[in-house]
Amino acid sequence: MKKDVVPEDLLEAARTAWANAYVPYSKFRVGAALRSVSGAIFSGANVENNSYGLSRCAEQSAVQTMVSQGETEFVEILVYAEQEGSTSPCGACRQILHEFSPKARLYTVNHLGRTESCLVEDLLPGAFFHHPIG
Repeated sequence: MKKDVVPEDLLEAARTAWANAYVPYSKFRVGAALRSVSGAIFSGANVENNSYGLSRCAEQSAVQTMVSQGETEFVEILVYAEQEGSTSPCGACRQILHEFSPKARLYTVNHLGRTESCLVEDLLPGAFFHHPIG
């Protein structure tokens, strides 16, 4: 990942989502905000469940909100957490982000201002994707 200028509106939306995370088990809050191709901002927080497999990551929540509002592509996404290092998306999130926008810019930001960025496609070389027939 490389350092980059952080979009302040996405950072604000991700921090707001972070504050709303439901994390009674891990106590590890994450917020994400993305900008769709229309310019709209959609955010999400991680939401845990006692049955851990039913938990949702912040990135997944943001994408689900975007799709629920009728959009299917984003140009950038920011992931925010309060820890020493950056919080990179998990493998499942990498696949979900790649499904909708492999060319989008991803920013990871922590509470100390540490920022890194890369393209979504760089997170998941050899990502699973459907090859249309015909």
